[in-house]
Amino acid sequence: MARRAAGLWALGPLLWGCALALRGGMLYPRESPSRERKELGGLWKFRADFSENRRQGFEQQWYRAPLRESGPTLDMPVPSSFNDVGQDGRLRGFVGWVWYEREAALPQRWTQDTHTRVVLRIGSAHYYAIVWVNGVHVAEHEGGHLPFEVDISKLVQVGPMSSCRITIAVNNTLTPHTLPPGTIVYETDTSKYPHSYFVQDTHFDFFNYAGLHRPVILYTTPTAYIDDIDVTTSVDQGTGLVYYQISIQGSEHFELEVFLWDEKGNIVAQESGGRGQLQVPNAHLWWPYLMHEHPAYLYTLEARLTVQTAAGYESDFYLLPVGIRTVAVTKNQFLINGKPFYFRGVNKHEDADIRGKGFDWPLLMKDFNLLRWLGANAFRTSHYPYAEEVMQLCDQYGIVVIDESPGVGIVLSQSYNNQSLQHHLEVMEELVRRDKNHPAVVMWSVANEPASSLEPAGYYFKTLIAHTKALDPSRPVTFVTNSKYDADLGAPYVDVICVNSYFSWYHDFGHLEVIQLQLATQFENWYKTYQKPIIQSEYGADAISGFHHDPPLMFSEEYQKSLLEQYHLVLDQKREEYVVGELIWNFADFMTDQSTIRVLGNKKGIFTRQRQPKGAAFLLRERYWKLANETGYHPPAEKPQHLGKSPSTW
Repeated sequence: MARRAAGLWALGPLLWGCALALRGGMLYPRESPSRERKELGGLWKFRADFSENRRQGFEQQWYRAPLRESGPTLDMPVPSSFNDVGQDGRLRGFVGWVWYEREAALPQRWTQDTHTRVVLRIGSAHYYAIVWVNGVHVAEHEGGHLPFEVDISKLVQVGPMSSCRITIAVNNTLTPHTLPPGTIVYETDTSKYPHSYFVQDTHFDFFNYAGLHRPVILYTTPTAYIDDIDVTTSVDQGTGLVYYQISIQGSEHFELEVFLWDEKGNIVAQESGGRGQLQVPNAHLWWPYLMHEHPAYLYTLEARLTVQTAAGYESDFYLLPVGIRTVAVTKNQFLINGKPFYFRGVNKHEDADIRGKGFDWPLLMKDFNLLRWLGANAFRTSHYPYAEEVMQLCDQYGIVVIDESPGVGIVLSQSYNNQSLQHHLEVMEELVRRDKNHPAVVMWSVANEPASSLEPAGYYFKTLIAHTKALDPSRPVTFVTNSKYDADLGAPYVDVICVNSYFSWYHDFGHLEVIQLQLATQFENWYKTYQKPIIQSEYGADAISGFHHDPPLMFSEEYQKSLLEQYHLVLDQKREEYVVGELIWNFADFMTDQSTIRVLGNKKGIFTRQRQPKGAAFLLRERYWKLANETGYHPPAEKPQHLGKSPSTW
């Protein structure tokens, strides 16, 4: 008989307290005349703690000496997920602590100049991380999808050392109070299972890839430095307004100058002081992809800090891309720069072959080229925040983002208690702090498919959404629901209704003829009840590439296309009224836990996991370009590269 562990199973209380919300800013590490960065990508030493209680690494203090001295290690690429890299089957589904180590050579000026801060930044460690430098504990972080950093200057400026040893222990265990939540199930029937047998149980449909998923970076700043920049924008009769607030650390006496540069390298506005307004007459606005002839125009805000010290003057420079645009919501429209915007896009996963969720530039650029090929203008970061570099490309290319927290699979009643809520509030603080300045981010999503009909869900989401709005009053807030319209206790607090439905897939198997009626009823019930704009935030069907059947049968490419066509008939009716977007599930096939309904993962992608198109990709491409043309956009004379015939609308 199985029983569910109340806590973190064998780990006990070791260093697993709820992490405090980060203090200070989270500016992306950019090089400038005053800042340097050193990426620590490549092969790290790695070991999984296979001991029964997963505590051997702490009991033997593996962080005190090079990892190779306490036992055998593997070479593990960073960034990547550790699960699929090796051939040891135990590692793929491993639950518990794994250990990473890297010796980093430092430039001499970093270790000898006491006016230089040296900062270690971990882009993402899934799920809980503990960090040591030269055997000294320096940081802990809870949450597997957002960056954290620590000043290690004192540890690397204590002598003639030119290197430092970085050790990171990462634990992927999920509990009812993590985001996403999970439980550990112990199997105690010794006639069926070995002694101390357990499995990780989750309520989300993607594989729980783990490890150091994003770049690990060392970077420097002066000791008096620009800690954070907060930018919001507005437009007044063609004049762009850029409101900024800049926080400084390391000195209370400083001079701060702020410049705004256009794309041609001209200064178009300037101010002094840590808080102010920059006015840009005849501003170029940031527009979504294919909504304007000149989309995604980015200015550059330059902050110049000068501090007088006993040795002279210190300076710090930071460059921040800025897009001037506005976002607003009415009862039946989503407005960008005052014009109705229709989300024609996808849901994605950061999922790729043996890299798992590891950040990968070639994959990222392939995905963006496919998005542009589709004519898509938006995606949702289902179901967790994506890498910072992804958000930067969205700013650059004009791809609109619904930025979602890792709040997926919140279905257990204990996941709605005060401990869970407090952690969720902190995660939203970290997410907003990281992504607040991205013009591509037009809405926050606090969760995906929670059990929002449970009694505590009303207070939970009321508090969570109000907190997010307080952190950022400039953007609407939502969560993505699959509850019934008359039972959802969180829906009254969102600005936009985002609803997932899979008609003729998870029920009414094979009966495509019921989709139009059921989908129209869905929309009418939600809008009549809440009088808010609606996004069809997920819809789709599995299709195994190369499987064909006519008449269409489930899992064939023809069935996937036919299902989408039935949805599109209703979407075309309702987008004239109050439906403001459609996001296909999914952009590409992705890996899940093993089950009888998943054949090597989820096959709802319109592209395979190797990014090759299924028939539905061409259907969706023709639709999205047609929708783009209806907004008045005329494609340029030079057509983009195609994966097949051009849309008939060109």
